Amino acid sequence: MSKITIRPVEAGDEADWRRLWTGYLEFYESTVAEEIYRTTFARLVSDHDASEAAFYEPRGLLALADGRPVGLVHYFFHRHCWHLEHVCYLQDLFADPESRGSGVGRALIEAVYDEADAAGCPRVYWMTQEFNATARKLYDRIGTLTPFIKYSR
Repeated sequence: MSKITIRPVEAGDEADWRRLWTGYLEFYESTVAEEIYRTTFARLVSDHDASEAAFYEPRGLLALADGRPVGLVHYFFHRHCWHLEHVCYLQDLFADPESRGSGVGRALIEAVYDEADAAGCPRVYWMTQEFNATARKLYDRIGTLTPFIKYSR
């Protein structure tokens, strides 16, 4: 695989973004309604100006190899009761199956780290399912496993 480049999701990326996010959702045996696809994409490509409201909007990055999108990440910043500075939640991370092991996931996580640092957010966190052994090998090298267990309503 060629050199990986990372850039923000752009308005013309909808088909590739949708393909990648669908792959992510299918991996986790999940689906979302068409309205969620449309709204999420619109949020990702909205103007992230300097306003406070724009700061909290979800953001997305694509990983490209030979100019072709092969991975994506979604993340957003939010306030935290235990820290004065904001924190960054890395919500979705996906690499095309044929590009796994080539550094796509690491490049996307490191790009989120860079974005968080630039925004004054020294903490980045994410979750994965326990069975996701392939991704966890990377996560164990690039992050710190916490003892927290997620609950949901």
